[in-house]
Amino acid sequence: MRGVVTAVVVCLMAPTAAWAQASIAGAVRDASGGVLPGVGVEAASPALIEKARTAVTDGSGRYRIEELRPGTYTVTFAIPGFATLKREGVILSGSAVTTIDAELRVGGVSETVTVTGESPIVDVVSTRRELTLDNETVRNLPGVRSYSYLLTTVPGLQTNNNNVNTGPVFAIFPIHGGRGVESRLTVDGLNISNPPGGNQPPNFTADVGNAQEVTMITSGGLGESETAGLTMNIVPKQGGNRVSGLAFVSGFSEGMQANNFTDELRARGATQPTPVYHVYDVNMAVGGPIVKDTLWYYVSVREQGQRQNTLNVYYNQNAGNPNVWTYGPDLGRPAFSDRTWENYTPRITWQASQRNKFSFAWDEQPVCRKCSGTTSLTGSPNFIFPTSPEADGHGEFSPQRVQQGRWTSPVTSRLLLEAGMGTTSYTWGGRELEPNPTRDLVQVLNLTQTIVPGLVTPMVYRSQSWLNNDTRGSTWYASASYVTGSHSMKFGYQGNYWRDDREIHVNDQNLRYTLLGTVPLSITEYANAYNVDAAAMQSSLYAQDQWTINRLTLQGALRWDHPWSWFPAQTEPRSRFFPGASFPRTDGVTGYNDITPRMGAALDLFGNGRTALKVNLGKYLQGASVSNLAYTANPALRIPGGGGGIFAPSTSRSWTDANQNFVPDCNLTNPLLNGECGQVDLLLFGSSQLVGAQYDPNLFHGWGLRPSDWSFGASVQQQIFARASVEVGYYHRSFTMYTTGGTVTDNLSISPGDLAAYTVRVPSDPRLPNGGANAVGPLYNVNPNVFGQSNLLVRSTKDVGDDTRVFNGVDLTVNMRGGRGFTFSGGTSTGKVVNDWCAIRAAAPENPAAGPTGYLLNPFCHIESPVQTALRGLATYTIPRIDVLVSSVLQDKPNVGTDQLVSLLANYTLSPADQAAAAAQIGRPLTTTGAITVNLIAPGDVYGPRIRQLDLAAKKISRLGGRRLTVGADFYNVANNNVTIAFNPTFVPNVAGWQSPTTYMNPRVVRLNAEFSW
Repeated sequence: MRGVVTAVVVCLMAPTAAWAQASIAGAVRDASGGVLPGVGVEAASPALIEKARTAVTDGSGRYRIEELRPGTYTVTFAIPGFATLKREGVILSGSAVTTIDAELRVGGVSETVTVTGESPIVDVVSTRRELTLDNETVRNLPGVRSYSYLLTTVPGLQTNNNNVNTGPVFAIFPIHGGRGVESRLTVDGLNISNPPGGNQPPNFTADVGNAQEVTMITSGGLGESETAGLTMNIVPKQGGNRVSGLAFVSGFSEGMQANNFTDELRARGATQPTPVYHVYDVNMAVGGPIVKDTLWYYVSVREQGQRQNTLNVYYNQNAGNPNVWTYGPDLGRPAFSDRTWENYTPRITWQASQRNKFSFAWDEQPVCRKCSGTTSLTGSPNFIFPTSPEADGHGEFSPQRVQQGRWTSPVTSRLLLEAGMGTTSYTWGGRELEPNPTRDLVQVLNLTQTIVPGLVTPMVYRSQSWLNNDTRGSTWYASASYVTGSHSMKFGYQGNYWRDDREIHVNDQNLRYTLLGTVPLSITEYANAYNVDAAAMQSSLYAQDQWTINRLTLQGALRWDHPWSWFPAQTEPRSRFFPGASFPRTDGVTGYNDITPRMGAALDLFGNGRTALKVNLGKYLQGASVSNLAYTANPALRIPGGGGGIFAPSTSRSWTDANQNFVPDCNLTNPLLNGECGQVDLLLFGSSQLVGAQYDPNLFHGWGLRPSDWSFGASVQQQIFARASVEVGYYHRSFTMYTTGGTVTDNLSISPGDLAAYTVRVPSDPRLPNGGANAVGPLYNVNPNVFGQSNLLVRSTKDVGDDTRVFNGVDLTVNMRGGRGFTFSGGTSTGKVVNDWCAIRAAAPENPAAGPTGYLLNPFCHIESPVQTALRGLATYTIPRIDVLVSSVLQDKPNVGTDQLVSLLANYTLSPADQAAAAAQIGRPLTTTGAITVNLIAPGDVYGPRIRQLDLAAKKISRLGGRRLTVGADFYNVANNNVTIAFNPTFVPNVAGWQSPTTYMNPRVVRLNAEFSW
């Protein structure tokens, strides 16, 4: 089977995961209440290129029509002997099941009764919870037309982006305490892959302004879902039988934003404002028929751009000078990051026959083909350390493209077949500057660089390191749905292929010098260039059913997942300090297997379609990808010096520059002590011998080895009036292997009995909780008889101990859908998380991770967040008569990123007195090879100020026949808040600098926009 799948991938190179679209379901009865089998039901809409879809009621009088595109439908019921009934104005959206019941009366063959009414807003059949925004709402909001901005409207969600959105951003968005890699972004049901990042969304620019709708499912997924995270599906426009389109432009300049740089920010360490400027968004789109009712097209072209100064980084006055080794900040030239995003997206929909429909799309979207500022491989400035512009790249993602194809076939009124394929491919990593005048210069890392008096920070400068990385994620699927009315069964297969190839470069000298101020400390020698390639695949099968019995719908699903990984043959070139190496193809994971059940029930509580009680329970997995299928077992990563796939393998040696000429007076190719240079810290560096951790063979195959979680939800949804509902839900999630990610590195040479425990007295400082002076511990120190010994074994977390996370929370959501020109969606989410990995620390306290996160120096293994509440909402309203549109988006949330327990840190380096006190506790000197750094504040104890942001928009609508012109302005961050959202974690007692801002909120902005649509 694996060989067949591989052949399919080679031939098709395709990606995706199936996505359920809207459904219509209900029961048909006669005037006496008796059920009516055999009634023909037709759902017709201009949104369907095939015009209509049909079904026939089953023996219980029930029917169901699935996979309907969003739009307005007319539902017709007909059977001989009864009058035909038409229900008009039925609005479908998202993946919800809309209940349309019918009562037929006896009548003539030609008699038709037409009724209209409000579309039901409560889904009484499915246990999915979702938020759906139609195209009109998306275009009306006061924000950038990006998927990352729409995420700010979802209660229960946490994202990595808490700043004011002025353009597309890379978004990570777990929900209800989930993992960062659980979220999914799909376009027309096909997943946008990110193999290096856990398969959550990559740096993809979704064109939501040309989406027919955007749906965000927050809970209750069945067999199609690998993870329990939020899935955002963008349903793109597909054209139609008449030509339509839009032209849109928006932007603002530096003078159109306020100044929120205050004396308080300056006093805390910010040196200058960081305005966003040169912001623009231009979009043209048009769609229509090539052949009426047969072949439709939709084409969109879009370009966006922006520029922002980089906080506390300036151009280097000494850049490119081979005779100068210091960084001279030019305070009149702040460094900046600029971004450009382009989209070129044609889409074709083809009704090849009555029962066969195809759709094809190609989205070409280069990022930063024209950028001149400096941005790291992450898409934002300053990766790891602040970096001077001559030593950083432009952060290109070019080429970047998504290709998709889908086929649907309603073979009969009961049997629906679907298949799809697609590919996400892109390059990433911060390419080499062109030209690069610093290529022959040694890079410098100054650990204590003074920017201005009172501001000291690490700084990388003088020459660039860069990456040429290429990745591809492909998915394909096939499914069969069999719908009888009472039953809706679906059987499906999903396949995935992921490739991640990396090429890592440093300067031609293959060197970095590390300084402390102006004093050389050490030299780092690199292998250059260096390749790290990896690949993985996954096959999945699922079966699910929804069974409606009167007012009760039961649902259940089983899913089987089987991923595996490997590392292609790799050749590493010879360089100054590395003789070169070749590695054969090597297996990683040879096969994981998991079967995960999901179940639920939905009850139409009073039988009137207005109150739904929903309960669901399911087991889900951490999403598979290249990065979490034994990635570190790659032989290219296991040579001495490693590098982790981001940095080239390296070794360091001390350097005493006695004559202060910044020239190492030694033979650098001699690894032993000679001249001014100490012995390298890895004598095996330059060898292709596999060193470091060994891997438990049982880690590479088996059942139940992947991190997972059980997700439970119970909610009540109530219609409060036409087109308006409120839902209250309780959500519980229980995770396994949350902190460790599925593996634990155990040093077999050191047992728990080989460690001595001690505590550290926290310095007194009014900035610390309760003024400090408390004890932190237990911390551990390795006994001298085993210090430095290493026999590392990577094991499954299941074989070591428990590693859990538990989330409990309550969401309250309110939705009002377009009644009298008003739309509202929003609510609150309140919850807390508890992590416990104390059993892991007790079993392997000697874990070799460095710094304050290593097991030796991290006593915070049982941690709890406080109960936290976030408020999010959006509203739009068109003032009648004057046709003025006003809208707003409100956020009031805790100052956290993707994890409620990632709070403020106080990383404190122990003083000689602290080490002496610890030595006194254990009765001997501490064994250590360097500084000991400890975080003094438990996660969940201290957070930054809450983030509050209100965005508004006001737009005038002018209607010109069938055309519409909208002109207006958006106002971001109306209150001009300047909350710090990223903090310096380095703590020095009673010395300024701790919690100084590294990022703070962008200021209030006025953004002009205009749109012409027809």
